[in-house]
Amino acid sequence: MLKKHQVTLPGIPGLKRLLSYQRAWLLPDLLAGVTVAAYLIPQCMAYGELAGVQPVIGLWAILPPMIIYAVLGSSPQLSVGPESTTAVMTAAAIAPLLASHGGSYATLASGLAFIVGIICIIGYIARLGFLADLLSKPILIGYMAGVAIIMITGQLGKISGIDIEANTVFGQIGEFFSNLERIHQPTLILATLVLAFLFIIQRRFPTVPGPLLAVLLATASVGLFNLDQQGVAIVGEIPAGLPHLTFPRLSIPELSTLFASAVGIAIVGYSDNVLTARAFASRNHYKIDANQELLALGTSNLGNGLMQGFPISSSGSRTAIADSLGSKSQAFSLVALVVVILVLLFLRPLLAQFPKAALGAIVIYAATKLIEIPEFLRLAQFRRSELFLALSTIFGVLLTDILVGVGIAVGLSVIDLFARVARPHDAVLGEVPGLPGLHDIEDWEGTKTIPGLVIYRYDAPLCFANVENFKYRALLAIEAETTPVEWFVLNTEAIVEVDITAIDALAQLHSELAAKGITFALTRVKQDLYKQLKHSQLLEKIGSQHVYLTLHTAIAAFEARERHSHKQTIKEK
Repeated sequence: MLKKHQVTLPGIPGLKRLLSYQRAWLLPDLLAGVTVAAYLIPQCMAYGELAGVQPVIGLWAILPPMIIYAVLGSSPQLSVGPESTTAVMTAAAIAPLLASHGGSYATLASGLAFIVGIICIIGYIARLGFLADLLSKPILIGYMAGVAIIMITGQLGKISGIDIEANTVFGQIGEFFSNLERIHQPTLILATLVLAFLFIIQRRFPTVPGPLLAVLLATASVGLFNLDQQGVAIVGEIPAGLPHLTFPRLSIPELSTLFASAVGIAIVGYSDNVLTARAFASRNHYKIDANQELLALGTSNLGNGLMQGFPISSSGSRTAIADSLGSKSQAFSLVALVVVILVLLFLRPLLAQFPKAALGAIVIYAATKLIEIPEFLRLAQFRRSELFLALSTIFGVLLTDILVGVGIAVGLSVIDLFARVARPHDAVLGEVPGLPGLHDIEDWEGTKTIPGLVIYRYDAPLCFANVENFKYRALLAIEAETTPVEWFVLNTEAIVEVDITAIDALAQLHSELAAKGITFALTRVKQDLYKQLKHSQLLEKIGSQHVYLTLHTAIAAFEARERHSHKQTIKEK
């Protein structure tokens, strides 16, 4: 938690946090930064190849996002840069264009990043970050579990020495088990020892930087036992050089062709970005700004477009590694940035001996921390539909791809929400002997309604989706009374707004009740609802004298009306 003397810097929350930096964060951020750098160097080189550019461009593509997101990002832990999904989509977008129009692959890749950045920034200006609110807690839990499984299966080749070509989870698992006889024993033994070391360190010495020690020890073992000569894969030679500023020059046909792909990459990248950021925010008890993430991601891609990079998003694996080491701020990204620059300029031979099996084991270790079994059990105990959403997200991510899987889960979440809005809880309120106030007659034994008065509560806003259900249940509540009903009072405490369909239905209900000699009244009407009723002229039909601020004033008005009617009856007699 940030302390006093914070600097108010709207629009740049990352810089605000860095300016309020606490000394206690320094050691975990340093350890996280160095370890993440050790992992991202071979990873980003691989993603460069995956995107179709030279491996060194994968390292270049990490540099602008690390600085930009550290300043503009709302998550203190998210690692932004090259990742597999946007790398694959980049290759898929550029290859056909290159075949038909020619041109420079690197220029097209940086131009695509530039367009993705512009699209995200337009989304920020239009404040489209609210769309991330559709990503509920079950979706976050399921998404992170699905990503963890993808992370684990993606490392099967590294930890076993088997050359796995499949890109899907089930393809990778099938290829792994069908080639067990091809397992490289020294590679598997090294990965197993590193993984066991990480779990033991975590259990016995939770404050010790296990992943960093694992990488250093594994690298030392390569030199001591000549493991690289026994077939254990190492990172190998790292190319030298830094990118330079250049504006991507694209023709009109190239721009128009890349735009559609850029929209898809922007959607996928932002979905992955905000899902990962929210998942870690939930785990570590802080909040992110979904709209700010659009700006941070867009500016990061814009920077890559100007610095010879390619489209990027967030990395769940690098974020998980930093989280496992207790990262507290984006200072860990700046540390990783410095390490990458030093490696590109001076320290390439040092990292060349890193065994890929050890890096694979670190990823698997980090992935296991993303699968929260207690949360799944909590969802099952709370509501089965919530568990179903989480499981649907997992299978959606695994069986399709991240965007489609999340889309399926969001659709199911909206359907579940729609069902609850369309058929909400309702209540007829009555008096409980010995208990103050009015309560749902279904909840308390011995509860009785006030004779001649029905106080009805509908626990959702009234709209086209539920207003017929509201009318049916309201009339049913009147019919259930044994004493003839004289007043029907609608408790609107949960009805914060209405649409025109609901206005018409309320007018019809008023007319139907009036035809039966029943007075229609409203209570606990909020100011916004009152204005809507007034603008629709329904308030004039109901009568402002039949709108009451509290339940007790409504009851008092009913009882006063009853006493007046009783006196009139006596006079007439």
